Amino acid sequence: MWRKPGWAANDHARGPGSPAFAGYNRRITAPNVAATVVIDARPEAVYGLITDLPTLASLAEEAVAMEWRKGDAVRSGAVFTGHNQNGRHRWSTKCTVTDAEPGRRFGFEVRYAVLPIARWQYDIEEADGRCRVTESTWDRRPGWFRKVAGERILING
Repeated sequence: MWRKPGWAANDHARGPGSPAFAGYNRRITAPNVAATVVIDARPEAVYGLITDLPTLASLAEEAVAMEWRKGDAVRSGAVFTGHNQNGRHRWSTKCTVTDAEPGRRFGFEVRYAVLPIARWQYDIEEADGRCRVTESTWDRRPGWFRKVAGERILING
């Protein structure tokens, strides 16, 4: 029987939340997309804007709103809901903060039900009185889900 590399023989028996159930079992390596800008502001100020959920939603292509679900402060483990729209299609995602280093990094994982969807990360570096911000994203959708959902980008929080 053919299996994806790295899958154990009993992966099919695992339940929700397992890589086999989600159809996804690859390590996250380099981001699928990354872009860097230099901003004339202090890293702490930029971090404050990036971690303000209404501001972050206003900057995203598909996200229309974001709200805290578990916790009300930016810290590792905090959870927020992302409400998204692409044309007439609407959906919500569960986003879990993985990195919260003021003035340095903000990152979160995005899930739709039990499916991994994406990881977003914002790295901030001081640069001669300004700061360099790199936004990176990893598309974590299982291959079978991409076929069902189509290749349009459905990875925003």
